[in-house]
Amino acid sequence: MRKTILLLLVFSVLAPLNLEAQSKKKRKAQEEAAKAKAQKEKIEKEKAQKIKPYDKVITKEAISDLGLFTTHKVNDSYYFEIPNTLLNKEMLLVSRFAKLPAGLGGGYVNAGSSANEQLIVWERFQDKVLIKVKSYNAVANDSLPISISVRSNNYEPTLYAFDIAAFSKDSTATVVDVTKFFKSDIKALSGLTNQMRDTYKVKGLDPSRSFITAMKSFPNNIEVIQDFTYNATKPSMLPDTESISVQMNQSMVLLPENPMQPRLFDRRVGWFTTSHYDYGSEALKSDKKTFIRRWRLEPKDVEAYNRGELVEPIKQIVYYLDPATPEKLRAYIKAGVEEWQKPFEAAGFKNAIICKDAPTPEEDPEFSPEDIRYSVIRYVASTTRNAVGPSVSDPRTGEIIESDIIWYHNHLRSYRNRYLLETGAANPSARTLETNDEDMGEMMQMVIAHEVGHALGFPHNMGASCAYDVENYRKAPFTKQFGISASIMDYARYNYIAQPGDEGVRYIRQMGPYDFYAVNWGYRVIPNSTTPESEKETLDKWIVEKADDPIYRFGNQMSSFDPRSQTEDIGNNSVKASTYGIKNLKIVAKNLPNWTSNATNNYEDLEELYGELLSTWSRYIGHVVTHIGGVYEDYKNPNQEGVVYTPVPKQNQQESLDWLLKNAFETPEWLIDKTILQNIDYTGYIENVRRQQVRHLNALMSIDRLGRMFNNEILDAKNYKALDFFKNLRVGLWKEANTGGKASVLRRNLQRAYLERMEYLLNEDIKSTNWPNYYDVSQSDVKALVRGELNSLLTILKTAKNTAGSTEMRYHYQDCIARIETTLDPK
Repeated sequence: MRKTILLLLVFSVLAPLNLEAQSKKKRKAQEEAAKAKAQKEKIEKEKAQKIKPYDKVITKEAISDLGLFTTHKVNDSYYFEIPNTLLNKEMLLVSRFAKLPAGLGGGYVNAGSSANEQLIVWERFQDKVLIKVKSYNAVANDSLPISISVRSNNYEPTLYAFDIAAFSKDSTATVVDVTKFFKSDIKALSGLTNQMRDTYKVKGLDPSRSFITAMKSFPNNIEVIQDFTYNATKPSMLPDTESISVQMNQSMVLLPENPMQPRLFDRRVGWFTTSHYDYGSEALKSDKKTFIRRWRLEPKDVEAYNRGELVEPIKQIVYYLDPATPEKLRAYIKAGVEEWQKPFEAAGFKNAIICKDAPTPEEDPEFSPEDIRYSVIRYVASTTRNAVGPSVSDPRTGEIIESDIIWYHNHLRSYRNRYLLETGAANPSARTLETNDEDMGEMMQMVIAHEVGHALGFPHNMGASCAYDVENYRKAPFTKQFGISASIMDYARYNYIAQPGDEGVRYIRQMGPYDFYAVNWGYRVIPNSTTPESEKETLDKWIVEKADDPIYRFGNQMSSFDPRSQTEDIGNNSVKASTYGIKNLKIVAKNLPNWTSNATNNYEDLEELYGELLSTWSRYIGHVVTHIGGVYEDYKNPNQEGVVYTPVPKQNQQESLDWLLKNAFETPEWLIDKTILQNIDYTGYIENVRRQQVRHLNALMSIDRLGRMFNNEILDAKNYKALDFFKNLRVGLWKEANTGGKASVLRRNLQRAYLERMEYLLNEDIKSTNWPNYYDVSQSDVKALVRGELNSLLTILKTAKNTAGSTEMRYHYQDCIARIETTLDPK
């Protein structure tokens, strides 16, 4: 009983305490709820304040421009008014240099150069609008389940996030402030690569000297021009300013609502391409699909086109001449563009491509070379000797949207020099520094045609110049009809084979039959084809029909192992072609002072041309080097006869090495002309020739070349063996040791270079870096062959030392013996 009373007393004391605690908890919860509600109301209020009424953002002071997006300038701020219908629509954002300092990027970046291309979409997310950068590397049809995984595993980055500033009065568009976006140092837009930033020691953007210059909106694109000034310790020009200023042009273009039907790439015909992996394929792996890059050409009259009549395209390819182009060159540049009209006729289109003068400011005040709607032949004031033909394409289909051909002012000097050196022996019009305007114009015309070819989708076809027999280059009717290469897309600039007395031959390149074939293959519309796959049978048939004719063979520039796919060569036999070329060079060398310094009373041109003459001689040598350890590459499909890769025949390789031993590695006395050398330099005569000889000697003994020789032995024991190559090279390079003859200083230098290369092959831990054709030298026969050859040579030199006809030769052999012994036993 007493316990019960005690419990009641305790309960009566604790009960009020529990009730008070519960009351506190309740009050605290209510306070927290009220606080959260207030915070939420505050956020909503701030949001409401952020997203203001349209009139409060786009005020009466606004300068507006209707177009793809309506753009507004309000005082110092810029706005995009984005129609909601254009959210999530794919656009291409292209960043270009509009103006830049001299020397930026090493001379190969100029006004008009594209700095970046990005596929973007504008996307709404809560109270923001995002720019998302998209990729077409991986795709799958949205209707397939795997498309979910593709999106999850290829999540696209956000380039920028904008707060929504306002909505249009009818709520059909969203307004964002883009001022900060276009005034900030966003690397994807700035034009300055990481390498440039490192080279010029760029510290950062100076906001006080950076601003938006102009913003224009057009029906399908928006153009923004920005001026950026960076603080840089080592700028490319005017170093005392410690500044780099560039003017960038951002072009944002809406991609076609109905994408062009792409055409599947076939490596047997040369094209620039775009690729993606299709995860919706029925194959047991992601299916890589590669499409060629080409302009969208569609016939105006489909029925007439299908009947085989020539028809104009719905939309022509139009190029405009840069207003900065010199008057006397304009006709040749236009002709270079329109050289492609004939090949397009082979594809059924007439007047497919034309060139016009750019409109004057009075005719079109809004015309700008940076506007992505216009393709322009840019004429660049630069000392760079080059020309390029880049283009911008739709990554979804490969459709080329725009291109700028870039011509650097000094490039014609390169062509003048090579015209003189390569054709001067047989061509009287080339024997002068004042090449006539007609010849120079034709050269420029063909260079422009070559660069336009790139802009139409064609890469270099280095196999085209190997299609013709060497002797045909000496025949006027043949060269006038077929030119000097089967394609303008090869690096075959001049006919250096024609000899004095070969009357009427053509010396300058021109369009070739491959160009007509490739345009037809890529641009002809195939009736009733509704998918890329439905075209394959017809496209394959066109290739197979031409497969056995070398005129229509494509030679990949990257196939450095195939002697038929070389740069700057002509003819189907490099030994014969280079023999003719060097024969002509010897004539030119004798006359070089008469054609240069004697005419100008100045040695500057003589020095320049003599240096280029050495390079030309070296180039002819290089064409022959490639045959040794060479492999022919003939792209085929399994339904064609023959194999893709075939070793160069043994006889051809042996003939090439014999030629090199005579024309490259014996001292070229004809290049040691005192009337030239003693007037252009006080030293360097030996070094200039030695450097060229050693370069080719090392190339002959390159790891990749030796690896191919070993591989070829496995294919057929009758192929040219590395053992035979090493022996033949040793016997040829050291023949004085066997005959007791005297070697010149250049010859002795070359022999020492041989020993250095052999030491490298024997004692260095080297591996071929030509991935994926990886070659491990340490476990190959290379070291065994080198050791054996050095021991054989050591025996010969020990005898030759005792019978040397001069002190110089005895000392030389003693030195070589010591080098070999050290190589064989470094310890």
